[in-house]
Amino acid sequence: MKSFTDYLSALRANLAQGDSTEHTHRAALQHLLESEFKGYVAVNEAQRIACGAPDLSLRKGKVPVGHIETKDIGTNLDEVERGKGPHGEQFKRYLAGLSNWVLTDYLEFRWYVAGDAKPRLIATLATLDGRNRLKAKTGGAEEVFCLLRGFLDLQAVTVKTAKELATRMAGTTHLLREVIDRAFQSGTPSEKGWLYQWLASFRETLLPELKEGEFADIFAQTLAYGLFAARIQTAKAGANFSREQAAFAVPRSNPFLRSIFSQMAGADMPDVFAWAVDDLVRLLEFADMGGVLREIGHVTGRDDPVVHFYETFLGAYDPALRERRGVYYTPEPVVGYIVRSVDHLLRTRFKKPKGLADEQTLILDPATGTATFIYVIIQHIHAQMASQLGAWPGYVADHLLRRIFGFELLMAPYAIAHLKLSLELEETGYVFKLDERIGVYLTNTLEEAAKKSERLVAKAISDEADQAAEIKNRDEMALLTSSVRL
Repeated sequence: MKSFTDYLSALRANLAQGDSTEHTHRAALQHLLESEFKGYVAVNEAQRIACGAPDLSLRKGKVPVGHIETKDIGTNLDEVERGKGPHGEQFKRYLAGLSNWVLTDYLEFRWYVAGDAKPRLIATLATLDGRNRLKAKTGGAEEVFCLLRGFLDLQAVTVKTAKELATRMAGTTHLLREVIDRAFQSGTPSEKGWLYQWLASFRETLLPELKEGEFADIFAQTLAYGLFAARIQTAKAGANFSREQAAFAVPRSNPFLRSIFSQMAGADMPDVFAWAVDDLVRLLEFADMGGVLREIGHVTGRDDPVVHFYETFLGAYDPALRERRGVYYTPEPVVGYIVRSVDHLLRTRFKKPKGLADEQTLILDPATGTATFIYVIIQHIHAQMASQLGAWPGYVADHLLRRIFGFELLMAPYAIAHLKLSLELEETGYVFKLDERIGVYLTNTLEEAAKKSERLVAKAISDEADQAAEIKNRDEMALLTSSVRL
């Protein structure tokens, strides 16, 4: 195996210089991989290592295959694997977030799959003696070749349970959040500029005190759960799934979300964290979404798995954050009881014989979250009109969409709310027109209605804020006197 012989020669030449480091040997490993395994490309992340990306990302065409994390020759990999030493915490993060990766000190290779802390294979090419000289191991080249062949040929692991998918997604989202956070400090000027433009827009229109780390968390969650929701859409349509296709899976009923997601996850996304997004796409692409959704519905007895998976995901991603933000789902029987009670009061106490279906009654949820109340209200009104479903499309267009509003401050629940309500209305037979949207807005309910932003970067955010301000100004008195607040 000439490629392995050339590889060891390159390592020996580097060591002979006397000042070699981990980065010195990476080009030799990259050359070995691309020369021995035709059709694969090893992307060297050396320029981004300060931001936390794995050292080498392997691709076949445009399809991500896996990652290789390198340590300097002679590094104690047993210690790293035990979570000890300067690389221990990184190992834990990669184990949780990467589904197919190799840890190596350039001589020994350890292959990890699907979060299993026990390597699937270990192979040693050579050893280092006391004089800093390499001694090739008999049969080592064949062992390492077999390990790398298996690593590159591994079919994406199919995830079949909601808990496993939530855990795997949470691990990769952790890495994404960390990489974004570090990019603020040590990214390239263009990477920093891209992120700071987004951060400035969020500060101007939503959260003036938003910190870089908090933004990284919002950004990572939005991408992760947005991809999950888009995957559900493509699964129902039987379509293929990719990062580029995800934006088209967002319902047209929310032009803001389509715009924001296409910019976040589009071709202009900085490479510094695009690899993590691609890993999420690959994980979701090969997940058994039908099985996952059936499991959620069977275990919880709920009809809206998109919403409920968010609670499961956040519990795996950051339980403390879930507690702090109060992300707990109100049981559907409780929501249904409240909705029916309000409908009854409108009919009996407020002389609205149509109840919640009354065309003049405005409905506002000022902290809508994932829009569970609005979702149940739509179901309730639709059930009331069961005998006149032919009038349903006209009623939705003329009377429903124009008087149901929800305000939400957090991006991920906001995204889920739009997707869930769009799916619900589509399932009732309603077809959205190109210029129609659902009245759920990304805004701070407590902010002044006149607050606007003129920032051109991430203009979709400022447009959304402007529309929310218009609703607050136009309907403020009506909402105070005649709305149903849930």
